[in-house]
Amino acid sequence: MPPTTSPDALPTHISTAILNLLLPHHRTTDQAPASTSAPGSASASGSAARFPHQLRQIADFVRDDAPVSFTLPGFPCKSPNPAKVLGHLPDQGERLSLSFLNTLCGEIERIYPPGARMVICSDGHAFGDLIHVPDEHINAYADELRALIAQLGLTRLSVFDLRDVFGDLPHDTKRAHLHKRYAPTSDALRAEVRTDDHTLALYRGITRFLVEDTADHSGTRSALQRACRQRAYGVIQRSRAWGDLIADHHPRSVRLSIHPQPIGALKFGIRLLDAPDAWTTPWHSTALRRTDGTWTLMPRARAAQLGRLIERDGRPSHFDQD
Repeated sequence: MPPTTSPDALPTHISTAILNLLLPHHRTTDQAPASTSAPGSASASGSAARFPHQLRQIADFVRDDAPVSFTLPGFPCKSPNPAKVLGHLPDQGERLSLSFLNTLCGEIERIYPPGARMVICSDGHAFGDLIHVPDEHINAYADELRALIAQLGLTRLSVFDLRDVFGDLPHDTKRAHLHKRYAPTSDALRAEVRTDDHTLALYRGITRFLVEDTADHSGTRSALQRACRQRAYGVIQRSRAWGDLIADHHPRSVRLSIHPQPIGALKFGIRLLDAPDAWTTPWHSTALRRTDGTWTLMPRARAAQLGRLIERDGRPSHFDQD
């Protein structure tokens, strides 16, 4: 008589296989990587067990024979520092990143026919006032993301932003509603920064980005750093609020993050493109195509030293290494 299989065995097996496709792209500051093996190998499967929260979430979709739903907060807008980016609209960095995410969903579909869908939760309006980016630039960026998804045929992706929640209300009103309903208090967040290493690292990383993104400061460096430290708390508050809003609107989704996440955290950090550190994103940098055809991200000023500017559709796109 053949051995019986428990009802949960198949979902667990498929869920592990799906998670193994994500592990090579895990973005973390942990010293040991989540997986050093090829997806599907025995040791990679062992690594998947270190992400029980994501396994349970994926298994819920598998048991329902439904597409796995991912949400990825990010793709807010371009950095306002022209030494880092080519302009305020998406360029080759976003094209490559969106294509990667759509391909990842396609790889899931090859081993699990219902496939996967990913919602890009464009969060620029949540804190545009804090990062000093005009709301019209944020609108244009998100609209261009939608246009790129359509032009490139990235059918597994969609974009969600504050306009989908609050419609045509003024942007400051939208931010006020978001903050009032979802944001943690300043006192609670400051206490967390003092006691939690991961939150402290996030606070320091955002402060560094705010300092780097300020291109027109006329005061002292110390005054700028003080102002950016204060704004960093606000950015984290709004980011937390945005995450809770996403959870309300997409309650079953598997939450991805562009920020590094510890192994086993509730959010799964994902690396979009090759970059020199775990914090670099396409919206804080410029894409450079190396002589061997591979891509990396770096500040525009550095990319301009290494390559020549390439335009696409009449706009700066990326650099090709000489």
